[in-house]
Amino acid sequence: MSEKYKTYEGSVYYVTLTVVGWIDIFTRKEYVYELMKNIQYCQQNKGLELYAYVIMPNHLHWIARAEEGRLSEILRDFKSYTAKVLIDMVDKHQGESRREWLMYMFRYFGKYNNQNKEFQFWQQHNHPIELWSEDVIKQKIAYLHNNPVKAGFVAEPHHWLYSSGNEFSEIKVLDANV
Repeated sequence: MSEKYKTYEGSVYYVTLTVVGWIDIFTRKEYVYELMKNIQYCQQNKGLELYAYVIMPNHLHWIARAEEGRLSEILRDFKSYTAKVLIDMVDKHQGESRREWLMYMFRYFGKYNNQNKEFQFWQQHNHPIELWSEDVIKQKIAYLHNNPVKAGFVAEPHHWLYSSGNEFSEIKVLDANV
């Protein structure tokens, strides 16, 4: 892993994970729920400390750190597992009208990356940005919660279902005063 994308123990990061080709895959609730289930798994079993998140149609943002070790290790495992599961879901989804195109695109991006056997779901990089103060953390939380508003999906951040900005979110987050 490039030194540029590594995280360090104990630090809080703003992370972006993006689907290859900016493909809008998280428009189907089945795929979003699978992603959410795996975020919760990482919280319960891998030491993911999540302070804020938003899931957009083609990317997601986290403000997070690892309870122990490096966040980059959790991200690596999360991306590897979710890529396999989500590609399999797309391939087997009888109602997926874009199945052939999606599988073609995942295969296309995979063949140009020697780290993949056949398919690629996530872009290689995570863009981890270390957050060094409470003010910067609050600024990033505001940014990610406003992402669906800026995209024109909702009028208010708390209206977006797949965000820690929504009090009814199925993913629980920690208090951002770290």
